[in-house]
Amino acid sequence: MTIRMTIAAAAMLALCACQQAKQTSPEPKAEASKAAPEGKPGITIAGGRLVMPAVAGNPGAAYFQIDNSAGADVVLAAIAIDGTEKTEIHQTAGDTMSKVDSVEIAPSTSIKFEPGQLHVMAFNLASTIKAGGTTEMTITFADGDKASATLKIEAAGGGMGGMAH
Repeated sequence: MTIRMTIAAAAMLALCACQQAKQTSPEPKAEASKAAPEGKPGITIAGGRLVMPAVAGNPGAAYFQIDNSAGADVVLAAIAIDGTEKTEIHQTAGDTMSKVDSVEIAPSTSIKFEPGQLHVMAFNLASTIKAGGTTEMTITFADGDKASATLKIEAAGGGMGGMAH
C-alpha cells in the first residue's frame, strides 16, 4: 500500500508542477501581438523613410504616403518617431515652411508627405539613428487611435528638395 501511495503522490506532484508551468509560461500569441505594429482600420502607410540631416545637429525629415480607405474622415494629430526627441508636421508653400497642427484625410484619399510639400521634421536624432537602418513611426489620430510603420533611414542628399531651414 505504501508503494502505491508513494507512486500516486509522485504522480500528483508531477501533474501539479505541469499545471503550474502552463499557468506561468506566456502564450506565444500574446507575445506576437505585443510585437506587432499598431494599426488603425482603413489606414495604410507606405514608402516611409527618414532622411538624415546633411549637418549633424540639424533636423531630419520623414516622408511617407498615408491612405484612408475607411468610410469617414480621419484627422492626423501627432507623429512620434523612435530615436528622435521631438517631431513636427510641416507644410511648405512657396519659400515658406510652417508648422501644421493636424492633417485631415478624407475617405478614399491618399496624402503624400514628400520633400517641398507636407513632411515631418525630426529633431535631435539619437546616435542609434543611422543610414541603412530602420526606425518606427507612430501616428496618433484625433480620436486616439494609432497606426505604426517602419521608416527606412537614408543618408542626406535626396531629402528636403533644396529647402532652407
